[in-house]
Amino acid sequence: MTTPIQTIAPVLLAFEKLPFIVWLKSNALVYPALETIHITGIALVLGVMIVVDSRLLGLHRKLDLALVKSVLLPWVLVGFSICATTGLLMFASRASDLIANRAFVIKLILLMLAGTNAGILHTRGKLDDADWTTKMQALISLLIWLAVVTAGRWIAYT
Repeated sequence: MTTPIQTIAPVLLAFEKLPFIVWLKSNALVYPALETIHITGIALVLGVMIVVDSRLLGLHRKLDLALVKSVLLPWVLVGFSICATTGLLMFASRASDLIANRAFVIKLILLMLAGTNAGILHTRGKLDDADWTTKMQALISLLIWLAVVTAGRWIAYT
């Protein structure tokens, strides 16, 4: 029986032979630069999410919730866009290795969970820090984002 990884491996190997990807892999400065920019995006996402989610959990009540939402949440999208762009480029240079890396797969699953949780939270209506469901989603959000960072770090060691 053929595994999904065995099925997709030839496609990924062909993709990795594209001239841009070969250049990306062979340039000694590009990958470390991408990692640095990726970590900057992670810091932005995680830093803002800690403030937003802790506010939703009822901490930092001096911060106006509407202001937190309108001023800080757009920065999560900026950070996530940075991470997605650099992450895709880093993936492109090591696609066949990463697709078989358990920590990488776990990270992708966690990112989907984070996005689903955020989508549900922000489509339920007005954010209300007195609502029990909002508090649970904020706690789940914090835990998921910390797990994303942890899984991301484990990619290098698995």
